[in-house]
Amino acid sequence: MPNDLTLIHFRDPLSTSAEGIVALGGNLSATNLLRAYRRGIFPWPIDEHFLPWCCPEQRAILEFKDLHVPRRLARLQRQMPFHLTIDQAFEAVIVSCAEIERKEATGTWITPQMIRAYCELHRLGHAHSVEVWEGDTLVGGLYGVDAGGAFSGESMFCSRSNASKLALLHLIEHLQKRGVEWIDIQMMSPHMEALGAKSIHRSEFLKKLSLAQHRKLLLFAN
Repeated sequence: MPNDLTLIHFRDPLSTSAEGIVALGGNLSATNLLRAYRRGIFPWPIDEHFLPWCCPEQRAILEFKDLHVPRRLARLQRQMPFHLTIDQAFEAVIVSCAEIERKEATGTWITPQMIRAYCELHRLGHAHSVEVWEGDTLVGGLYGVDAGGAFSGESMFCSRSNASKLALLHLIEHLQKRGVEWIDIQMMSPHMEALGAKSIHRSEFLKKLSLAQHRKLLLFAN
């Protein structure tokens, strides 16, 4: 059992500001990560030394009933020029997400400390990845956390056009087979909005999270 001194005290997300910062700093451990995600909270480091934990007022989700797959992407999915797997190269995926260049970005929130913590969370069975392969080369993927029956997506990358979107569609198909109806994508982005994602208020999100957890779905069980 972790020492109580290593546990972060998270404020009630419903009583915090619009920015949703519920704690600052603390031990970025697998235990604290899991405690956070199960309360709708995620870390958003500025750098290795400044670690806010957040549950923002507006939360982006993708409900599968609202999923919009453009015809070109649907055609590519049918042709499937890649091989897709789940949980076969978690560390390689998160490292690639950290290293990929992003438009209008000056750095990455996926610090070495974050990589170590999420890899440990994966080893414990709570963090998961989808991989996209071209032969033996990893060309895309995503990773996220099972928050007790609801999936919280963290980041994705691709070095081939649409590889990350194919990873997302593969994840959605997998989760639908497990009975899941939506995923948490945290913050809205243009390409997720184009796929049908929407923003909801924090209170609504936390209710959805609680309902999903009460269903006790096994998202990645063998």
